[in-house]
Amino acid sequence: MAHWLRRRLTRAYERMLRQQLGTAPAHVAIIQDGNRRYARERGGDAPDGHREGAETTERVLEWCEELGIEELTLYAFSTENFDRPDDELDPLFDLIESKLYEFADADRVHDNGVRIGAIGDVERLPRRVRDAVDYAESRTETYDTLRLNIALAYGGRAELLGAAREVAADVAAGDLDPDDVDADAVERRLAEHTTRDVDLIIRTGGDERTSNFLPWHANGNEAAAYFCAPYWPEFSKADFLRGLRTYESREESWRQSRTERAVALLRAVAGTELDDAAAVAGRLRGQLPSAGAREVSAELERQRGSESVERTE
Repeated sequence: MAHWLRRRLTRAYERMLRQQLGTAPAHVAIIQDGNRRYARERGGDAPDGHREGAETTERVLEWCEELGIEELTLYAFSTENFDRPDDELDPLFDLIESKLYEFADADRVHDNGVRIGAIGDVERLPRRVRDAVDYAESRTETYDTLRLNIALAYGGRAELLGAAREVAADVAAGDLDPDDVDADAVERRLAEHTTRDVDLIIRTGGDERTSNFLPWHANGNEAAAYFCAPYWPEFSKADFLRGLRTYESREESWRQSRTERAVALLRAVAGTELDDAAAVAGRLRGQLPSAGAREVSAELERQRGSESVERTE
């Protein structure tokens, strides 16, 4: 009875969280931490935790499909993970290999248009894992409803360093003018499967750090971050929805801050020349959400009204 009641309460809580959400973030990136600790606390070995964590990964993919998230990037294996002992790495590589094949052949993946891609120094992985990556990418390369990026042998600094080296080589070869080296030039040389900036990073397991994960697409975009205590195998739909709520709250705060700055700028400009203020208002309205644009318009009308009163007097 207690188990039945707990499930009812959990579903009710999930519905409440879902109702509180507006637009979902386009790109969510997750650091799947805590598999080994989860296993140790239950008397198991690291591979046991990784296997249970893989089940959570499948559930998260379902939640993304349900909520309309367009891109999901999972930190599955970092460059630092190569330092782990072979008796942990071999079962982990076996699991990654089998899950890639399983995902690539799953009806749900094809029915929902999920495109699978690996980011990172994939060439450092065992041949069997590289073959599985090739298979998953080729089987889903025509889809684009939801992009599933799996970070394997990934390190953010290494990714940026590789892009910088490519830029330097292209400049040296005369294929790229130094004056044309800009953010777009760097971004074109980053991981091909990461197509948009990260809106939200989630990390499980209790640590509050992003661990060299997607520094260009996440830190460069000042992505919202949600850190939670559950180990990855314990991560629930309620935890996921709370992460999305964190993103939405941050976005609402940013929208209000941008509106306040726009109104303050308009007041400063209007104090010198109303025509200039009207031009600035026109540009600002196109960069703000509808509520912010209305505030800018109202402030411009207030300024015009004040000037009319001054002329009458």
